[in-house]
Amino acid sequence: MKNSILTILAVAAMVACKKNETTTADQSSDTTTSMSAPADTSMATGDSATTASSSNTATATLSAQDKSFADAAAKGGMMEVMLGQLAATNASNATVKSLGAMMVKDHGKANDELKKWASASGYTLPTSLDADKQKKYDDLKAKKGADFDRAYADLMVADHKEDIAAFKKQASEGSEASLKSFASSTLPTLEHHLMESEKAKSAVK
Repeated sequence: MKNSILTILAVAAMVACKKNETTTADQSSDTTTSMSAPADTSMATGDSATTASSSNTATATLSAQDKSFADAAAKGGMMEVMLGQLAATNASNATVKSLGAMMVKDHGKANDELKKWASASGYTLPTSLDADKQKKYDDLKAKKGADFDRAYADLMVADHKEDIAAFKKQASEGSEASLKSFASSTLPTLEHHLMESEKAKSAVK
């Protein structure tokens, strides 16, 4: 009888020990998990903060000249594409139609390059024409045939003279290296456009 009681007590003691070990292990596991979670969170927060910070820094390095040029180039490029599309529809002269197609293609490409720069720099470009450029578009849209041809050719000559001056200024006076490079690399295309616009103007006198 004594042996039986001792055996029962021994088994009870072993069960109690096992329970304590399991509880300790669980508590240890919980502690490890709760410690690792905040570490992961802080790392993720650090990454997003770094990204936001670098984006803000890129925008902050732009000078007033850079921002003014980027805005004007975006609106000017949009207008050139829209006017070129009009020329494909409203022009009666083959040279003017061809000039319009060139504007759509070349300025469309330049607009895409400017958008890539803006995206990389965290800068927001205008997405619509200003009042002055919208009026030029509306006035030209109302013309047809020979009247359209002359007005479009005149506008392309005047507009590209202004563009070339603005792009040269940015290439020499801009602060942001990538934007200066964009201005420099686009200049030969604008100079070619001016030459072709002057040819079209002569053709529709």
